[in-house]
Amino acid sequence: MKQTSTEEVGRLTGILPWLGTNLSRLFVSLFVPAVTFYVLLVVFRFLRDGQAPQWVTAIVAIIWGVGGVLALFLMANLIIERFPAQWKRRLTPFVFVGPALAILAWYLFIPTLRTLWASLFDARGEKFVGFQNYVYAFTSKAMLESFRNNLIWLVVVTAFSVGFGLIIAVLADRTHPAFETIIKALIFMPMAISMVGASVIWKFIYEFRPPGAEQIGLLNAIVTALGAPPQAWLLKQPWNTLFLVVIVIWLQTGYAMVIISAAIKGIPAELLEAGRIDGANEFQAFFKITVPYIRGTLITVSTTIILFTLKIFDVVQSMTGGNFGTQVIANEQYSQMFRAFNFGRGAAIAVVLLLAVIPVMYYNLRQFAQQTEAF
Repeated sequence: MKQTSTEEVGRLTGILPWLGTNLSRLFVSLFVPAVTFYVLLVVFRFLRDGQAPQWVTAIVAIIWGVGGVLALFLMANLIIERFPAQWKRRLTPFVFVGPALAILAWYLFIPTLRTLWASLFDARGEKFVGFQNYVYAFTSKAMLESFRNNLIWLVVVTAFSVGFGLIIAVLADRTHPAFETIIKALIFMPMAISMVGASVIWKFIYEFRPPGAEQIGLLNAIVTALGAPPQAWLLKQPWNTLFLVVIVIWLQTGYAMVIISAAIKGIPAELLEAGRIDGANEFQAFFKITVPYIRGTLITVSTTIILFTLKIFDVVQSMTGGNFGTQVIANEQYSQMFRAFNFGRGAAIAVVLLLAVIPVMYYNLRQFAQQTEAF
């Protein structure tokens, strides 16, 4: 009995110092980065509210921010390295992933919850109205029009962008390497233009002047040269939505082409050659070998463009402002928030848009995970 008590005391005597040492290390590993982050925040606020010239403030903030974040990670890593292997393995992910998760929570998760909460109140955010704003989001004429137009955007932009991208990628792959580079560069070039910049370009193409006046719009110049009267393209419903869709197809085809072209170049030449030896013509080789082989890439490109078109805003806002039957969900949210100043409805529409995007994001991430596992 006495020997057992002595053994227990010996174990406690060995455990307590180990526990105290590791708890102190854990405290230091959390305390030091927290203090460093607090100092960075204080200096940032000082620079933000200071009276120094803006260019001086910007340079100091960049140097301090980059250097401070680097110092934060180095100190945290140095402290973690002093822990036993088991604790080091557990704490290292939090050191490197923790700040990213914190930023993600602060700028995404918390605002999402606040938006959800705001959607349950009236225009001024004072009176609780329950799901009244969501009733508006699913029954109002403007929102029903937005749902219809977003569906048109989703189907047409995705189908034509991926279709044209696939066709161009296949044809460019058959040309001389020098011509292939030039063709791909020209097709991809619109991707370097901002959405608003593209809208300005296409506004000149669709520009309308009364009959008899000089037509500065490219499309109407061609139409009048053929003897037909000029057309107000952006006022013609429902075709004006399709005229806006053309702009995004022009922008997104280059993106689809580049991704699909990379996938096509990954197809083993022996596979295509074996198909041709077995008697497959070019169309059969394309539909029976090429398309099935790059199916995962086609799905990824399609879902990415779907996500983009679900959130479309810039082109509609720049070209028509959502008028003449061209309204979309994101633009209606903007109109409710910053024109009608109805923050409850704007928040509800934002939540609806988020719910529409989440399934596509989930599917896209799942496909990416499957492709990663395959490799």
